[in-house]
Amino acid sequence: MAEILSVASEAYPLVKTGGLADVVGALPAALAPHGHRVTTMLPGYPAVLRALGRPRAVRRWDDLMGVPARLLRGEMAGHPLLVLDAPDLFARDGGPYADADGAEWPDNWRRFAAFSRAAADAALGTVGSDRFDLLHAHDWQAAMAATYLRYADGAVPPGGIRPRSVVTVHNIAFQGAYAAELFPDLGLPDAAWGIDGVEYWGGVGFLKGGLESADAITTVSPTYAEEVLDPEFGMGLDGLMRARRDRLTGIVNGIDPAVWSPAADPALPARYTARTLSRRTRNKRAVEGAFGLDAGQGPLFCVVSRLTWQKGMDVLARVTDDLVAGGGRLALLGSGDADLEAAFRAAAERSPGRIGVRIGYDEGLSHLLQGGADAILIPSRFEPCGLTQLYGLSYGCVPVVARTGGLADTVVDANAAALAAGCATGIVLDRVTDDALVRGLRRAAALYARPDAWAAIQRAGMRGDWSWVESGRRYADLYAGLLAA
Repeated sequence: MAEILSVASEAYPLVKTGGLADVVGALPAALAPHGHRVTTMLPGYPAVLRALGRPRAVRRWDDLMGVPARLLRGEMAGHPLLVLDAPDLFARDGGPYADADGAEWPDNWRRFAAFSRAAADAALGTVGSDRFDLLHAHDWQAAMAATYLRYADGAVPPGGIRPRSVVTVHNIAFQGAYAAELFPDLGLPDAAWGIDGVEYWGGVGFLKGGLESADAITTVSPTYAEEVLDPEFGMGLDGLMRARRDRLTGIVNGIDPAVWSPAADPALPARYTARTLSRRTRNKRAVEGAFGLDAGQGPLFCVVSRLTWQKGMDVLARVTDDLVAGGGRLALLGSGDADLEAAFRAAAERSPGRIGVRIGYDEGLSHLLQGGADAILIPSRFEPCGLTQLYGLSYGCVPVVARTGGLADTVVDANAAALAAGCATGIVLDRVTDDALVRGLRRAAALYARPDAWAAIQRAGMRGDWSWVESGRRYADLYAGLLAA
């Protein structure tokens, strides 16, 4: 059995701000059938420590990036868990990355450098008697673990084998870029300062350093693996990605059917399957009630998203009047840019009973929207993988998406050929513009007016296996190749 250390800044159900948590939380169960035991490592946020109960300390540091810390052992959903308990870094109110007002913690560089250094120590077997065969780091907050592993020559015993490393890019736009003056405080050798180390445009790049150091790099969809080679999507790292493309693999995310299943979801007033779609009507009434919407004949669209430019929410905000004029209604759950929040509130005021807005996030309500709305809008300008469209496909909530990243890999456009073949699962926009989105909304309304065609699209999406079965196999194959080498 291979021992894998999966290192991330969040994991469902202990701490979640987005899809990263869902992926990290699902990996242990996805890889267990392939002979890999995954230990997840998380920062010791207050919520995580509360969930641990009475953990056992397996390692202590008197000075980890200038603060005392200890590593605690526990369990998460029946799988092994390690938690870095460093109160000076993580015992604070607010979110994992920002305070209650949304301002990033100014010491995030120290917080996640310490976390990454501790993860490398753990992977090298300095934690009790544990020894890991492979370290899998997720996004910039953990990517430096691969860097610390690379430069830890003195920690590898004579004749020993350094654990292999994988860095997964969930969104290359978030890179952990900091000033060069911080480098001496990172505890890395001088050799790490350079173009093939952590130096990045004259500063320190956490994600960049991890990508330079990793034995393998993955992105969360095959299309995104191609997109990040292009300057438009590579966000300044496209050159590095092209240089290391022989180490780059795209593996689309899955979803956990134990959490996301319309046949068993406790958040739904009425549970259903592809054969009992009519039961969704009761859920639709619940969505209307939760968002103050009037009953109507046209499609009920929903949004569960961060309200940002990346997600195309500025485009949607500009065409809400067109959505209503076309007979549609909109239930939106999300938060983000203040201007976009205000724009959607204004749209709801212009169209009471037709547009309902809830600013914030509510896990149960997100399930209800997938189980009761007719279609989910995801007009992202770029989308490394996306999970909301996978939830929509599984729940018969037809995705209306842009042709990018994981959206392109998972949604089949309802063109005439796909409809005739019975494989259409959604509506795909070729561009993210006002006109393109309005055309997509009109196409959705026209298809919704044909109940048999709409039901066929819903059932085609629900027939797909969006679980971690295939994705888990691909990660297992990647691990096996690295460990054999």
